[in-house]
Amino acid sequence: MNNLDNIRNDFPILSKKVNGKSLVYFDNGATTQKPNSVIQVISDYYKDYNSNVHRGVHQLSQLATEKYENARIVLKQFINASYKEEVIFTKGTTEAINIVASSYGRKSLSKGDEVIISAMEHHSNIVPWQMICEEKGAKLIIAPINNDGDLIMDQLFDLINSNTKIISLTHVSNTLGTINPIQEIIDTAHSYNAVVLIDAAQSIQHLPIDVQQLNCDFLAFSGHKMYGPTGVGVLFGKKRILEEMGPIQGGGDMIKEVTFNKTTYNDLPYKFEAGTPNIVGVIGLAEAIKYIQKTGFDFIQKQESALLMKATHSLSEIDGLRIIGNAKQKSSVISFVVDGVHPFDIGTLLDQLGIAIRTGHHCTQPLMDYFKIPGTARASFSFYNSEDEVGLMVEGLKKAVKMLA
Repeated sequence: MNNLDNIRNDFPILSKKVNGKSLVYFDNGATTQKPNSVIQVISDYYKDYNSNVHRGVHQLSQLATEKYENARIVLKQFINASYKEEVIFTKGTTEAINIVASSYGRKSLSKGDEVIISAMEHHSNIVPWQMICEEKGAKLIIAPINNDGDLIMDQLFDLINSNTKIISLTHVSNTLGTINPIQEIIDTAHSYNAVVLIDAAQSIQHLPIDVQQLNCDFLAFSGHKMYGPTGVGVLFGKKRILEEMGPIQGGGDMIKEVTFNKTTYNDLPYKFEAGTPNIVGVIGLAEAIKYIQKTGFDFIQKQESALLMKATHSLSEIDGLRIIGNAKQKSSVISFVVDGVHPFDIGTLLDQLGIAIRTGHHCTQPLMDYFKIPGTARASFSFYNSEDEVGLMVEGLKKAVKMLA
């Protein structure tokens, strides 16, 4: 049985003091903290077997390669991919989406074709599609949302037609916390022979994901948002689709044979992993997944749901505060604005109390335009946070509002 105090002891930074106060870390949507086990395997790599992977015949290289490729198996099992070759290691969600847009999009899109995204997307799931649509003469179609932050599903389904080639959609909004009904969308998209990419950067750490059950064509996520290192992530793609795609970077490890006349590309997954990878990041990510599995999604969801419920109820009682995003299904993210107060000022004052939240547009500027606001204050919770910490944030907000309003 999980004990919150024991879990918090696994994360050394949570005992840190900030401005003389105990740290309250509510910026998990931007990046999560790392447990001791992840920190330890990173240290072990550099102390004990720091070496490059693949092709090395010496012992350190063979050990590093074994750990690196074992991590791929951990990832395969975690998302229930059919083949380990369907797991491509990337720098993160952004690079993963760019690979799909630049490789699959460049190959499959023609003038007049359509790509659908939603009004709540992160910039990393907007800009790559704008770029490839402009290059290929395709149209970028935006699925609308309502004032609660839910997709307007009947309008979304009306947009899907025989011209739709790609739908790229966030599973969970990083700003609103909205959990989108991706299964229904995938099924409908496939009935029109469109492929679907799911941006799971904000869901993979909160919800169990089975890519075979979802039947998504691509899935992208980042390690640092799921208790792993920065600079590492994953692109899952169906094997038959990945095999038809060309690499977008050339260099070492993505080749079988190079001559000045012709280069033969490597097999999956290495075709998409040019150059020396983030070896220690991959190993650390696998360890982070083991920590999530040890903790269990039942505990994670129960704990984070309780935090969101308490925060929503408490913040709703503060005069002049308005929550942005009241979707029917929400993850543990709450964004808000206060009448007459800039979010930056709220964040600055809370920081003086040792409370870390995020302020700004959260890389969702079109979403801010929709709500006609410059930005929000955002608290994003993890299972290692406590309801007492939510209480400290609420009391800090009351002081900030009284001082600033």
